[in-house]
Amino acid sequence: QVQLVESGGGLVQAGGSLRLSCAASGRTDSSYAVGWFRQAPGKEREFVAAISWTGGSTSYTDHVKGRFTISRDNAKNTVYLQMNSLKPEDTAVYYCAAATTILTAAQAMARRAYDHWGQGTQVTVSS
Repeated sequence: QVQLVESGGGLVQAGGSLRLSCAASGRTDSSYAVGWFRQAPGKEREFVAAISWTGGSTSYTDHVKGRFTISRDNAKNTVYLQMNSLKPEDTAVYYCAAATTILTAAQAMARRAYDHWGQGTQVTVSS
């Protein structure tokens, strides 16, 4: 089993930045692709970004391209989501998730592709 813990959320003004972290513990010897999803009040949980085990492949929803960057440090078992130029519509609970299979870019966008989820961290962007 893998446990995921997100951190780094908070309140920020529009145009500001935050960096989220997703720390993995437990059975981290396997190769996991990791995705970030977010869920705003009253809305479905949606895909934000994903990164392959090696970090060589990344994907983003169009809503965050050019503003968010996903990266990982496998030595630290941690995946990051750098969020710049934040907008009020980025306000949501952000979740990281790990997949135990190799995902295509299309598969990485689907919640069902992921086996392990964190508890989420709140990001609030004020206007």
